[in-house]
Amino acid sequence: MNYTLLAEQFFNGFQLGIILFLVAAGLTLIFGIMDLVNLAHGTLYMFGAFFASTLVAVTDSLVLGMILALPVMLAAGLLLEFSILRTLYERNHLDQVLATFGLILFFNELFLIVWGPEGTGINLPPYLTGTITLPGGITVPEYRMVIIASGLLVALLLYVLVSKTRVGMLIRAGASNREMVGALGINIKLLFTLVFGLGAVLAGFAGMIITPITQADSGMGESILILAFVVIVIGGIGSIKGAFIAAILTGLIDTMGRSFIDVALLQIMDTVAAETAGPAISSMMIYILMAIILAIKPSGLFPPKGA
Repeated sequence: MNYTLLAEQFFNGFQLGIILFLVAAGLTLIFGIMDLVNLAHGTLYMFGAFFASTLVAVTDSLVLGMILALPVMLAAGLLLEFSILRTLYERNHLDQVLATFGLILFFNELFLIVWGPEGTGINLPPYLTGTITLPGGITVPEYRMVIIASGLLVALLLYVLVSKTRVGMLIRAGASNREMVGALGINIKLLFTLVFGLGAVLAGFAGMIITPITQADSGMGESILILAFVVIVIGGIGSIKGAFIAAILTGLIDTMGRSFIDVALLQIMDTVAAETAGPAISSMMIYILMAIILAIKPSGLFPPKGA
């Protein structure tokens, strides 16, 4: 086995896991606290990608453009919550699904009109285009390490916010029993708005930092949204710890599966069959994992206390 390739794919999978965590963390809080099925959460990921690419182009600075994009994402999230999503809190889940699916279609077409079908991207500055050589001859692109480091930093800050602050206490309480939080005199609408704004910034940040590797395209939020829902189901709805662990597992399983399953199948079948079956099996693996977790622990690996 090529251990260098294995290690490099491990870093790729870990990076995917970080991106999934940033998207899933906000989604699990919104779903767990607000009981809002927000299919448009992937759209916020797309917002971040387009806003950052535009601001980076305007400022001609990767760091400054992304910093400026964060408050823009917060404003966009708060505006979306205040103008549309707030009206859905008391509606049933079917209404929420239909309304937020409509938002997906609307914003996909809007961004297609504004930025065009070719989308847009972010060019990395020269100081982030190199590679880092780790022990064992493992080479990792510098920017992938930046993604991993920044994602871990955000995860740490989110942990401190949720676990060590008064706002975090209210978030945890809301995830466990939002009716009781409201009964204690807490402004539940304000809490909902803050949670949604936080979720929007996290999803937008994920879109920002992945755009230099991929690019910003209309409709790019749908595929990440499906994986994010898998993550929060595996980890436990409303659990930040569960979202982090499940995201890393999902990223590693998805990346390793796509890289090595077809190679393993070559030992028992011909090349054409292996190359056909490999991608199909690898795309099924995270859903098989989700089914196994649900069979063993229906509330997920780390459900919030009281769930």
